[in-house]
Amino acid sequence: RAALLEPSYTPLVAACLCLAEGGVNLWVIRRVPYTEIDWKAYMEEVEGFANGTLDYTQLKGDTGPLVYPAGFVYIFLGLYYATGRGTDVRLAQYLFAGLYLLNLLLVFRIYCRTNKVPPYVFFFMCCASYRIHSIFVLRLFNDPVAMAILFLAINLFLEDHWSWGCLLFSLAVSVKMNILLFAPGLLFLLLQRFGLLGCIPKLCICALLQVVLGLPFLLVNPVGYLTRSFDLGRQFQFKWTVNWRFLPEEVFLNRAFHVTLLLAHLAGLGLFAVHRWHRSQESILTLLKDPAERKHPSPPLTANNILIIFVLFSSNFLGVCCSRSLHYQFYVWYFHTLPYLLWCTPTTKLAHMPKVLLLGVIELCWNTYPSTVCSSLSLHICHGLVLLQLWYGTGSPPALHTPPPSRRPTAISKKAQ
Repeated sequence: RAALLEPSYTPLVAACLCLAEGGVNLWVIRRVPYTEIDWKAYMEEVEGFANGTLDYTQLKGDTGPLVYPAGFVYIFLGLYYATGRGTDVRLAQYLFAGLYLLNLLLVFRIYCRTNKVPPYVFFFMCCASYRIHSIFVLRLFNDPVAMAILFLAINLFLEDHWSWGCLLFSLAVSVKMNILLFAPGLLFLLLQRFGLLGCIPKLCICALLQVVLGLPFLLVNPVGYLTRSFDLGRQFQFKWTVNWRFLPEEVFLNRAFHVTLLLAHLAGLGLFAVHRWHRSQESILTLLKDPAERKHPSPPLTANNILIIFVLFSSNFLGVCCSRSLHYQFYVWYFHTLPYLLWCTPTTKLAHMPKVLLLGVIELCWNTYPSTVCSSLSLHICHGLVLLQLWYGTGSPPALHTPPPSRRPTAISKKAQ
């Protein structure tokens, strides 16, 4: 009973689940037929680069032009050569199974630092999700690659290695832009940790890596590279949407609808930043000051990893809720953060079952193909309930909860400076 309910048993349960997941992934690869969606297109896109094409507008596959930043090209070029120019799909599946396990280890390491989620919940996060296994080992999408790098960056933030964390964060962005949904939360944390002047070098690290990775393409066709790889206005196809199926297609494609979602996203970020992320009684503008000059200096973030995770995960979740469209592979954007978002607030014994039910309904919505009016509405209702419990359940900022001292350093790492 204690192993299922006490968060201190998370390492033991995580070890068992990782071993089980190794077998589950092998079974899925051998027994469930592989479905070709984007892997062939990925290989055709990076093959153009391997053949010497540096004009980004000329890189394309059978599903259309290349629309990801340069980090994607380099990583999948490695997979291109490792799998015999993309022909050995089975080997690629095994490589993605290894990525799945690495991603899971990084996620479990984060949860071990929070000491919030009862271990039984991790059974739902692992073996019970058909869609996530499919995204990793049956579809070979680039989304899991970006998320694994992101979770590595978060682990570095938890260790107070902010420069290295920013480098890995930027690398994740260079694989797929959805990582930018974490960016508002990261900016808030950098300002709180370093102040305005102190966070500028960290932001420069993020920007510099993007320039270095994109340099071969920027030198040939800078406009083409920027418009293709960072196209924030790209239109999505209505037939693939998971979250807006209940809308008429003309509304879904309308730019006014997109602007409304953007404004709702910005408003949500602003409200959470002021009322849920900010711990001090002073104005949020004090974050612009050097931490040593603040009237009420905040304790170092290393002393409370819960705030780091809450800010980053809630920042991403707000972006998912206001997304113009969610496709099936986008489930991995926030799937592994859902247990924390649901259990980071105080939970009574009777409240566990509704939270497990929410996880189940969200999973069911993502496994409904094609999406329906009912599945889309249900997904929004679930998202809304998660947001409500985050808002009302964290009236006292999560940072005020003191973590076990044995797991936290008490001094600010010199490396972060």
